[in-house]
Amino acid sequence: MAAARLSGHELSDLCLGKPPLRSLSVRDTVADALAALKRIDDTYVSVWNCNHSFIRKQQPQIKSQEQLQCCCTCIGKVCMVDIICFLSKPQNLSSPSAAFLSPISALLHDNSAVLVRHLPPTASLLEAIDVMHEGVQNLVIPIQIQFESLNSNNVHHNDNTTYCWLTQEDVFRYLLNSIGVFSPTPGNPINTLGVIDTQNLFAVCYDDPASSILDLLALSLLYQSSIAIVDPNGKFGGEISPVMLNSCDESVVPAIATLSAGDLTAYIDCGGPPEDLVQLVKERVKEKVEEQNLLELLGDETTGTGLTSWSSFSSSCSSDEEFCSGKNWKLGGYSARVGRRSEAIVCYRWSSLVAVMIQALAHRVSYVWVVEEDGTLTGIVTFQGMLKVFRDHLKSMC
Repeated sequence: MAAARLSGHELSDLCLGKPPLRSLSVRDTVADALAALKRIDDTYVSVWNCNHSFIRKQQPQIKSQEQLQCCCTCIGKVCMVDIICFLSKPQNLSSPSAAFLSPISALLHDNSAVLVRHLPPTASLLEAIDVMHEGVQNLVIPIQIQFESLNSNNVHHNDNTTYCWLTQEDVFRYLLNSIGVFSPTPGNPINTLGVIDTQNLFAVCYDDPASSILDLLALSLLYQSSIAIVDPNGKFGGEISPVMLNSCDESVVPAIATLSAGDLTAYIDCGGPPEDLVQLVKERVKEKVEEQNLLELLGDETTGTGLTSWSSFSSSCSSDEEFCSGKNWKLGGYSARVGRRSEAIVCYRWSSLVAVMIQALAHRVSYVWVVEEDGTLTGIVTFQGMLKVFRDHLKSMC
C-alpha cells in the first residue's frame, strides 16, 4: 500500500524549489553555449527548438485576426564536456575561431533528443521512473513562478510558460526519503540484484594519450558513467570523470591534446595542475605550433570568448595563475564542482544497494566503481542500473 502511494506521487512534489530552466536556442552557436555555461551554476544548459507560425482565427461578427503560435520543445542539453570534446577535435584545433561559430547543434549527439522528455507536473513518480528506465536523463516539467522573476532565458511559448527539469539524482534523493518502503531489497548486496554493469565499462591505461578518451567521454555522458584508468593488470588507478571536466573550462583543451590520460587526471585535480605538468603542456603546445602552424588556441576576440592563441599560450603563461592554473570560473577556486579531489568512488560486490546509492548521492555522481579487494576493476553501478530495481519493486507492489 505504501509503495502504491509513493508511486502515485506527482512530479510537482519533486519540483518544489527547483529553479527555472536556463535555455538556448538551436540557432545559437558554440560560443553562445560556452558563455551561457560560464554564467550559470548548473552543469547543463538546455537547447530548444521553437517553431513559430501564424494562424487565422475567425470569430463571429469580428474581423478575422492573425495570432502567433509558438511551439517550443527541448531537444537536448549541452555541458562543458561537450564543448571540450568538440574543441579537441583535430579540425577544430586547427581552426578554433570557426569552431566557436558553429551551430550549437554540433554539440548535440545523435540521440540527444531521447535524453530529455517533456512530462506534465501531474505525471506520477512511476511514470517518471518508467521513462528514465528507457534512458531519459532529464525530465522537462512546466512550473509556476512569479511573472516578475521571469526573463528571456527562462520563458518559452507566448503564454510565458517556464520549466524546470528533474534528473535521475532528484528521483533517487526522493526515493531515499522513503527507502523503508522497499525493505529488505535496499539492504541486499549489489551482486545479487543484477546492477553491476560489466559491458559498458570504459577504461584506458595511464600512458594512453588523453586525446584518445574523447569518444569514451561522449559515451560516458550517454551512460552517465566515467572513464577508468587501469594498469596492465586491470588494477583500478583512478578516473577521468565528466564531473571533474565539467568544472574546468576550455583552457583544458591544450592539456588533452598533449598529455597522457594519467597526467590529465593530475592536471584537472581540484588542487590545480602541478608546475611540471604546466611546463610540459607549454612545451608541447609550442612544438605543435611549430610543427602544425597552429596559430590559434581556442578562438579570438570575434568569438566573444576572449581566448589567446596556441602560440601565445606557450609564451605568455609565465604567471600560471589564470590561463594555465586550471582555476574554476564557477567556484572561484580550482576545478572540482563539488570540491572533491579526483579520487574515484568505489564499492565492492558485497556492498549493499542503499550504501552504494548513498555514496553516489553524497558525492554528486551518478555511478560508483566496483572493485575487488586487490583493486582489480570488475564493473560499475550507475543510477540507470539501480533505477530498475526500484522500478520493479514499485510495479510488483502496485
